[in-house]
Amino acid sequence: MNWHTLSADQIFTATGSAPDGLTSAVAEERLLEKGPNVLHEKQQKSWLAVLAGQFKEFMSLVLIAAAVISGVIGDVTDSVIIIVIVLLNALIGFIQEFRAEKAMAALKKMAALHAVVFRDGLPVRKPAAELVPGDVVLLEAGNIVPADVRLLESHSLRLDESALTGESLASEKITEPVSSENLPLADRLNLAFKGTLVSYGRGQGVVVATGMDTEIGKIASLLQEEDTLTPLQLRMADYARKLSFIVIGICALLFGMGLLRGEEPVNMLLVAISLAVAAIPEALPALITIALAMGARRLSRQNALIRHLPAVETLGSVSFICSDKTGTLTLNKMHVTEVEEADARIPEVEISPFLLAMALNHDVRITDDGKFEGDSTEVALAEFVIGKIGWDTYHRIVSRFPRTGEIPFDSDRKCMTSLHRFGEKYLIITKGAAESILTRLKEKPGFFHQRSELMGANGLRVLGFAWKVVGNMPELLTAESVENQLVFAGFAGMVDPPRPEAKAAIDACRTAGIKPVMITGDHPATAAAIAREIGILDDTGLVISGTELQQISPGALAEKAANVCVYARVSPEQKIRIVKALRDKGQFVAMTGDGVNDAPSLRAADIGVAMGINGTDVSREASDMILLDDNFATIVKAVKEGRRIYSNIRKFVRYIMTCNSAEILTIFLAPLLGLPIPLLPIHILWINLVTDGLPGLALAVEGAEEDVMRQPPRHAGEGLLSGGIGLHIVWVGLLMAGVTLGVQFWAIHVQDAHWQTMVFTVLSLSQLGHVMAIRSEKTFLYRQGLFSNKPMLASIVFTFILQMAIVYLPAGHDIFHTQPLNLTELAITLGLSAVVFHAVELEKWVKSRILQPPSYSRV
Repeated sequence: MNWHTLSADQIFTATGSAPDGLTSAVAEERLLEKGPNVLHEKQQKSWLAVLAGQFKEFMSLVLIAAAVISGVIGDVTDSVIIIVIVLLNALIGFIQEFRAEKAMAALKKMAALHAVVFRDGLPVRKPAAELVPGDVVLLEAGNIVPADVRLLESHSLRLDESALTGESLASEKITEPVSSENLPLADRLNLAFKGTLVSYGRGQGVVVATGMDTEIGKIASLLQEEDTLTPLQLRMADYARKLSFIVIGICALLFGMGLLRGEEPVNMLLVAISLAVAAIPEALPALITIALAMGARRLSRQNALIRHLPAVETLGSVSFICSDKTGTLTLNKMHVTEVEEADARIPEVEISPFLLAMALNHDVRITDDGKFEGDSTEVALAEFVIGKIGWDTYHRIVSRFPRTGEIPFDSDRKCMTSLHRFGEKYLIITKGAAESILTRLKEKPGFFHQRSELMGANGLRVLGFAWKVVGNMPELLTAESVENQLVFAGFAGMVDPPRPEAKAAIDACRTAGIKPVMITGDHPATAAAIAREIGILDDTGLVISGTELQQISPGALAEKAANVCVYARVSPEQKIRIVKALRDKGQFVAMTGDGVNDAPSLRAADIGVAMGINGTDVSREASDMILLDDNFATIVKAVKEGRRIYSNIRKFVRYIMTCNSAEILTIFLAPLLGLPIPLLPIHILWINLVTDGLPGLALAVEGAEEDVMRQPPRHAGEGLLSGGIGLHIVWVGLLMAGVTLGVQFWAIHVQDAHWQTMVFTVLSLSQLGHVMAIRSEKTFLYRQGLFSNKPMLASIVFTFILQMAIVYLPAGHDIFHTQPLNLTELAITLGLSAVVFHAVELEKWVKSRILQPPSYSRV
């Protein structure tokens, strides 16, 4: 129901209440009917069910199958390692599953514990959980509003609703009905919402909604929607399915061909199982987890705290960043940017009436160390005037004109007045909204009226000042007796200015193919002015208000969303609509926010970004990442880190799958060529865990490509093997297998007894050459330098030493069934191992000279 449109009598009729509240009997009946005034949670899964759910992902099932197979064929070590990896990944997922529960717990903390309510005609203190619709409650400064309340009395009542509505300024409350039905929450000025804070004044009203029916209750319902899968999770699931089908097909083909050749079924089954174990990249999930963890640690040093590990990679996929304005794109600190001053002067006063009014008419407290405390608007005025006249003049003025009385601000008059002793006379200063000041002037200057409208249209908050000098202190200090026949002093236009680095960050987004969008609770004109200044809004961009958004169908919004740059005065449900509209068009969306109203959209987005300084507990618990400095530029740094991480993950896949494909092809093709099985199971285990693992781990610290922020975001349908990686895996795998089988064929042909050790070493060292070459997709190793990734160099040297140790040390002979190579054999092995490195470097040259570089466009 549109409670804000109803009169007091209609409110009492609709709620079955009266000015003196409900009787205790009626209240008890309604409590039984409506339930307690608390937020409810959906039934939580048991910890066992949550844990079991972690093993349902396709990659986990594949790895479990690989572990069972390894155990069956006797590779117990391999089996144990795979199980440990699966358990580690399950534990991470298990921990993350409780994020929604934490968000609900933080939301509950906002609820008021007690409230003063009229029962049986008397004010009594009751637990807020016992409030029911129809209760008449009292509100005073410092109270948390206990339910959604339609206000019937307001005495200078102001509410801090920023956490719920996104409006940065305190809301001035009224009691009269508001005629328009489809209003954003911030414009329903005669309502007080559950969980908001009374910052000034007092009031009284009727409870119109409790529990989950309140606006904060609706947000609680939205928070209980299921989490969305991250791009990495989607790509890994797709990759695991495709890999499994390929492996099963190859193993079945090998088994069938062996039977046709007359091989023993049991032997061929063991060979096929060995091939399957070789093909499963059991180290890949661990490498990805480590890369994400290292990326999260690196981001924490750049003021970005990662709460949900896959969010590190998700950042690299972002194509839209929907950002709040206040504190993220702006400084969250009002500044006076424009003034218009009248020519009139007060005799015997050294400064103009405009500066004098700004110096005297405020309630800012200045601490001993020179800091300002008070309302952000008044702090801005005080800072401006002190900057103009200096501290000494300011203190002299304040001492010369002591305040002797005031008429407080109220939302009907939209102004406040202070009275100051001026020798034997009294100086009256009135400050307020421009239109309110102009109606109280003795002479109305047309130019200044036009100027104030222009400043307001440019997104400035305009305050006017007026004055007069009277001979005596007014006997009756009322607005009617004092606020008239005033002399105009001037206008001050204020704005929360953009962060200095915001424009550069916005430009970096556009270069990277990412579209920044402002979503705010502020007025459309204010939001548009800031958006235009920092480069979010251009001549082709659209500005849509919450009221307009309400009239747009989901389908029409999905088509229009790509061109909208600013959303103003939007509700929590509308923020989710925006996110879903963009995601329906295949976009990856990052959403920033700091208030309770942002929490549902933070969860609905691909990555939710909460504010660490000004954010609420609810928004932080619902997010994937927290900005410790509340700075939009930090998001751009995080996007760059996410792209680097994803690029390195693709390098993992390229490296590990190329190595595995070489192993598969070596084992698969050898029997077809009439050669014995070239590798033992222990050799495959060594290659998978050591030769693959250590250099693969070093890829996690590989630096970003030079053009990483000049590339467009990855397409939603892009898989881990796209962009030429699948082709690379095939041709380099064939080359590596060809070199390995060539060594085997030659060594057997010349009757070299060490042929298996040579095959094992060539395959191992070829992979080390491969990992050095794929450190960059475009830059040659000689330009990168060996020392640009010191962990990589150390891992290659260490792995090479280990390989030589198992070839030449007796212990290696016993475990790996190797034999020491003579100098000729070693020289041949090392020479052939370098073939793959040079071939991959040649691939980069071919791509740079023949193939066109990928295009990108600014958005």
